[in-house]
Amino acid sequence: MSATLERDNTTGLAHAEAPLVLDTAPPRTLSFRDQGAFWANLGVSLIGFSSAATVMVNASGKNLALAASITAIVVGTVVGTLMLALAALIGAKTGAPAMAILRGLFGTRLSYVPTMLNIAQCVGWGVYELIVITQGAQALYGGIPRWAYVVAAGLLTTAMTIRPLGSIAVLRRYVAIAVGVSMLFFTVQLIRHGVHNPGGSNWDGFLGATDYVIAVSISFVPLAADYTRHSRTAKGAFWGTFSGYTVAQVWCYLLGVIALTQVGGDPNKIFSTFTGLTAGWLFFLVLVLREADQSFANVYSTAMSIHNLFPKVDRRVLTLGIGALVTAGALSIDGFTNTYYAFLGLIGAVFVPLLAVLAVDFFLGRGRDGWDLSEQAPTRWLMLLPWVIGFVLYELISPAALPYTWWTDFWTHAQNVTHIHPTLWTSASLFSFLAAGGVTLALTPLLRTGKRA
Repeated sequence: MSATLERDNTTGLAHAEAPLVLDTAPPRTLSFRDQGAFWANLGVSLIGFSSAATVMVNASGKNLALAASITAIVVGTVVGTLMLALAALIGAKTGAPAMAILRGLFGTRLSYVPTMLNIAQCVGWGVYELIVITQGAQALYGGIPRWAYVVAAGLLTTAMTIRPLGSIAVLRRYVAIAVGVSMLFFTVQLIRHGVHNPGGSNWDGFLGATDYVIAVSISFVPLAADYTRHSRTAKGAFWGTFSGYTVAQVWCYLLGVIALTQVGGDPNKIFSTFTGLTAGWLFFLVLVLREADQSFANVYSTAMSIHNLFPKVDRRVLTLGIGALVTAGALSIDGFTNTYYAFLGLIGAVFVPLLAVLAVDFFLGRGRDGWDLSEQAPTRWLMLLPWVIGFVLYELISPAALPYTWWTDFWTHAQNVTHIHPTLWTSASLFSFLAAGGVTLALTPLLRTGKRA
């Protein structure tokens, strides 16, 4: 596989589908509208409605001013989605899946490290999404056994992954419109019930809320290229991703904030806010069914990540197995503990600085001369340095809340030694991104020379 995969001869044909193995060039069938609708669907989620509570409440447990919450949502989404769009752009330019792109950055063998981390987070998120779909369905009608909802959601998710480009086409033509109508209905109805401001004029914790929203957008960075590799143009991939995801996530979180102010900020009651409206159950049903595109993205991207390890395995076999795995996981547990949420935060600390290293090296470093994306791509050990620096800075500012004494003690000691402590003006995402990118840029003259730099 060369640095940029050439376009497949089936470009523009309606029946073209994603390749079954890694070394087959992808069909370039997705337009700006396809990408915009796909990322708009991913920007709206049931999780996003309830997660708005994280934006509304600061670390001290006090409510932010409504204006502060709205500003954090808008600024955080724009900044985070710009980063996401960079990853999308690289996917469109190379034609390679997200984890295979890292062969050019690290070399093939070293790229297995972030690949394994991405597999872990995608499987976890896939299980979580099936649980969320089930909870949403039970909020509509609880008379059916839980396992039936889980299995139905798992089957729908797996079926979508068999023909991923066809699924994206359906999302654009039908689902995106239905979701837009549903969101508009809920926006009008909730505003009619009144918009409250429980935080008064409090802006304490604004940057922390912004940092959280940035992290939500960036969570899709390790998945972006799996879909934008099929874009007709790089420009369409970048702007489709940016515009679709930005509008949808801002709208989703704003709606979540309004709904939460009407239930005293309790995220456990937010679904009842939607279903309690006249005819609200019908529009909420659309959002529950739409949630399957989130689980679809996680299952399909898990298969694309595994392709970096085993490039000759049929992706349909992989998605069938992964679909069964996440369904079994959702059947065995009702929800995740705080330990798992902390683990996902740790994964975020991994991929924020990784994107900075990736973008700088691709656009300003060795990527300008052409990356080697083959199975024989040589290891580039020096690329670990800026990545590790960015990760360490992220953890110094916002240590993952893992339930291990040694982990907490280590980062507390590191903060005291370095005199780096979280303050009202620090952002773990932005600071680690800038640090990793800056170090990579400083190393660029060295990194562009020598095949094994």
